[in-house]
Amino acid sequence: MSALILVGCESDSQSTIETPVFRIGLLPDTQGGTDREGQAHVALHPMRAVLQHQEAAGVDMVIALGDLTDHGSALEFAEWRSAAGDYAEKGIEFLPVMGNHETSYAYTVEWIDSIRDFIPGDAVHMPGYEWVNYYVVRENVLVIGLAYYNLPIAFEWVEQVVYEQRDRVDHIVVASHDGLIGAKYGQTREQIVEGTKEDNRVYRVQPQIREFLADNDVIYVQGHEHQYQRSLISARTALQTLPSGSTPAGGNYRMPAYTQIMAGNASYKGYEFRYGERDLVQTIVSQKNATMKNGSGSLDVNSSVLTFRGSRVDYASHFSPHTAQSNDGAESFAAEWALLDRFSRTTDRCEVVVYPDSIPEGTRSAMVLQPEYRTPLCLSPNGGEAQLTGGRNRTFNRTDTRTRDMEYTPGLSRAESLNDLMRLAYQWLFQYHESWTPNLNGPQRAVPDTDSDSLIIPEATIDLKEHITLSWLPAGDDTISDILIVSGTQNQTGVYQDDYGAPGDIEADSGLPASSTDGGAKPPVELPDYATKSWNIGDAVADPYALSFSGPEDAGESPVLAIKEAGDWRALAPEECLVQAGWQQSYLDTAPERAAGCGDWPLAGFDPAQDNRWWAVLQRDAELALVERDSLD
Repeated sequence: MSALILVGCESDSQSTIETPVFRIGLLPDTQGGTDREGQAHVALHPMRAVLQHQEAAGVDMVIALGDLTDHGSALEFAEWRSAAGDYAEKGIEFLPVMGNHETSYAYTVEWIDSIRDFIPGDAVHMPGYEWVNYYVVRENVLVIGLAYYNLPIAFEWVEQVVYEQRDRVDHIVVASHDGLIGAKYGQTREQIVEGTKEDNRVYRVQPQIREFLADNDVIYVQGHEHQYQRSLISARTALQTLPSGSTPAGGNYRMPAYTQIMAGNASYKGYEFRYGERDLVQTIVSQKNATMKNGSGSLDVNSSVLTFRGSRVDYASHFSPHTAQSNDGAESFAAEWALLDRFSRTTDRCEVVVYPDSIPEGTRSAMVLQPEYRTPLCLSPNGGEAQLTGGRNRTFNRTDTRTRDMEYTPGLSRAESLNDLMRLAYQWLFQYHESWTPNLNGPQRAVPDTDSDSLIIPEATIDLKEHITLSWLPAGDDTISDILIVSGTQNQTGVYQDDYGAPGDIEADSGLPASSTDGGAKPPVELPDYATKSWNIGDAVADPYALSFSGPEDAGESPVLAIKEAGDWRALAPEECLVQAGWQQSYLDTAPERAAGCGDWPLAGFDPAQDNRWWAVLQRDAELALVERDSLD
């Protein structure tokens, strides 16, 4: 079967021409450290590389995700303004949010004076936090910007803004410097588990924030962590975030989770991966860091773009390695961008988390721990349905985290004892391991050390998951069914890295001790021969998965299942290569006999006993619909 690669496609049904497109670029932290005289600077080489890349991608807005500066000095603000101003003059709008390096070093008036003319003139400001927290609406997208540590402070205002604007927009982006769940930081760890006694700013609203962001399908973007990560944050817990599907009366429904994107790095420092996956509420689907330390030979600069068109959002994140550590002209570099992460989806979708095929045998599935490509039925709005019906996630990425500890001070900390600190860790961050609630990252995620009177979060090896979505767009003039978008199958290739970003070999190297449910190390993985083991997913090949697709009852006399290639529809396979039989699971292991020359086409067929019931085995993300056979070349 062929391994066809999907090139990013932004087409939208029959209204493609009329539907406005709005693109947002994400600019991570740009602080550049200090020179020999102690003067701090902005990291101009990576910052300009990001802006150049995003201008070429046609962005309309750049969200600067905080820590624009290192020390909040007038010189740094001037440097940042100079680099950003070159692109503002070309018509790109900026939406800067305040980071901890601004709140720690800069005076509020200085922030306003330096950044005011980059904040959109029509921005609506939070009362009492003007120029700090604000929002704008562009096309059908609501964008809310919040300063560092301001998410809980601004939550009631955010709720009010969303309720007021909900009917005007299809998409909501909340941007801040930090978030509830971190890779190194995170407000839940800092202000709840290790928080101060009776400081309840985060404690009292954290569950409500997760639920609200999930209910409103928010894309939450942040900086602060100097590494790239995309994950789902559950409104409940990860083990209660069941695959979504449909009901006959209510139609399709989503999973109770929101997307969190840590936008990576545009500075001269990189951070290691601390504490690991907060597996109680977090599911990591993409993770990459580079620190130029401990075997990591470079830093990364990251450039991510969200493209909104009608109900659809397409996301692409690129990275380029570099070794620059100052603004010296000799350290200038030409970025060599590679595709790191992507997704395409709409507001009408079904979704599932597919776990890696490394779950130890005998582990209870706990309703969600499934490495198979299987979903409930996803209903087409105008008749028909789609479903993933088989396949296994054999190609996945693996990452290590480092050991860290947590401490408490009786009378000052929320925790009054070591056991109390462990209780908080398991209530808010980590999944307690029992056979009926397995923790795939190891049986002990938080370990009390009575000798040091601290809580140890042991190093762990984490296998990443896949977030698979089935999304619908209305039928176009050239289709006789609604359009299905399958996304999330090509984002991992078998890469293994350690906590500092040094490369490993997933096929040869065992994981860290005690990172498997049995208390041992995760064993090496036997990858399929199509796994590229590359950070560049531009030519990634997905594991084979089976898809069932049904069109509406009035689909005509000669429909054919077609796939969109470079903006045009083509038959998924020639007519002589279609299997005229219903789908059988055995086809994943042993393909039925087809005519000579059909091996270069995807395995596909239709069930002659059921009208418009098609199936296919694919190894890529895809955009599919039924079209009239006569309309194809």
